[in-house]
Amino acid sequence: MSLLEVNNLHTHFVSHDLNNRLRVAKGLNGVSFEVDKGEIVGIVGETGAGKSLTAMSIMGLLQLPARIVEGSVRFDANELVGLGVEELNKIRGTQLTMIVQSPLSSLDPLSRVGKQLVRAQQEHRSISADDAWRAGADMLATVGIPDAERRMRAWPHELSGGMAQRVLIALALINGPRMLIADEPTTGLDVTVQAQILDLLRTLVADRDMAAMIITHDLGVVAHYCTRMCVMFAGSIVESGPVRQVFNDARHPYTQALISSTPKRIAQKGYGQIGGPPPNLYDLPLGCHYRDRCSRAADICHSTPPVTGVGDKHEAMCHFADESGANPAAAHHG
Repeated sequence: MSLLEVNNLHTHFVSHDLNNRLRVAKGLNGVSFEVDKGEIVGIVGETGAGKSLTAMSIMGLLQLPARIVEGSVRFDANELVGLGVEELNKIRGTQLTMIVQSPLSSLDPLSRVGKQLVRAQQEHRSISADDAWRAGADMLATVGIPDAERRMRAWPHELSGGMAQRVLIALALINGPRMLIADEPTTGLDVTVQAQILDLLRTLVADRDMAAMIITHDLGVVAHYCTRMCVMFAGSIVESGPVRQVFNDARHPYTQALISSTPKRIAQKGYGQIGGPPPNLYDLPLGCHYRDRCSRAADICHSTPPVTGVGDKHEAMCHFADESGANPAAAHHG
């Protein structure tokens, strides 16, 4: 049994317009995947694909008008969907933790680093302030922060971006979680610091027999640090599998488009420019949501594509998934 099992998850944004007519944006549409201990799963896709929404749904951090309308999230065989805040808080911050984007803005600017580490421990377990302080300093050293005692007394604004990101990792790990979700953990950091942070995450997962999920725009991060990957488009996972299999034999045209795009193009224009704008989540097309951007689209694509197994734990949601190398996307989308 996997540590995390997400099954048929549907998260919608439900609201009313000025004329009190119901409006529903289908943010997640049947998302299913698993994460096992000792592995790092990468979640990739363009802005608005549903990557961060998936993480927030798993963590129970949705705010109205977002709500889970269908599906299951099981962590260590325990269902999380429908749990109250008190029950969720027994899991969040202890067994299941999350690092969000923008490290400097994620830390409390009015509390020193040490106080935040102490507070994170005392909120979840009985521990003296002195013991929590020592544990916090030890954790800062574990995540590669030199002169940990001095950094415990630092204010967040005194930290560099890389140092702040390490503090966030320390906060996420201080209570010994079994799984860590990292949402764009290296955004805004220079290349050298990015590599240091990701090397650290990989080492911690291996040494602590944890699991991790990395949400990223960077396919290079997935290629170097993840064991499996899920490609998201318009709130659905359109392809998933072992990283090497997906990169070597992508079966969904969107995955092929991402892989065939150069890093320079991605940096300049972003994934949202590959083949045109993403579909309107308030009015998703029937059938395959990618068909309006796909050079291979046919009449059959007006019906919902099946999820087809194309290799060992490798699946793609496409009517043509059985055709290896179908639709080399670079020619159309490059």
